[in-house]
Amino acid sequence: MWIFGYGSIVWKPDFRYINRIEGHIKGFIRRFWQLSEDHRGVPGNPGRVVTLIPTKNQSDCVYGAAYEISNEDEISVRHVLDVREKDGYTIIETVFYPNNNAEKERTCYTYMAQSNNPFWGGDAPIDQIAKQIAQAHGPSGSNREYLFKLVDAIRMITSLPDEHLFALDQLVKDHLAKDE
Repeated sequence: MWIFGYGSIVWKPDFRYINRIEGHIKGFIRRFWQLSEDHRGVPGNPGRVVTLIPTKNQSDCVYGAAYEISNEDEISVRHVLDVREKDGYTIIETVFYPNNNAEKERTCYTYMAQSNNPFWGGDAPIDQIAKQIAQAHGPSGSNREYLFKLVDAIRMITSLPDEHLFALDQLVKDHLAKDE
């Protein structure tokens, strides 16, 4: 089994795996549209974390990392991820394209928030999302740490821009500079 991570799983997998490959999936964009009261925020002051938004445009790509899970670890890893992604995420199957062209594409499972879940934040003005990320903090740490670590990880994986992610990075840094 292969698991594709495009959020904190890219830089903090927290499960056993036997191989990690960097690459992308097609037909999706990454957006900070899922609210987090369990990791990067708290009830009444949720943070925002990423989800996949389907576009049906095969030129849209989301970069991240795929992890190969051994047969004996499949059940335990799925349990860890089901708990980790419990607030509004469901598992989907997608095709992963490795950055290394010598590697073949493969089927992966990934977690995606559905718009009908109670923690769906949805689209909002990007400056409002940035302000929320700059201020939120939860049991897993600050929301800005989540953003900054994800930005650093994605920049190591690809030189292609992720406009939403990189715009939020700059806007959150601007908010933090104003607050100093």
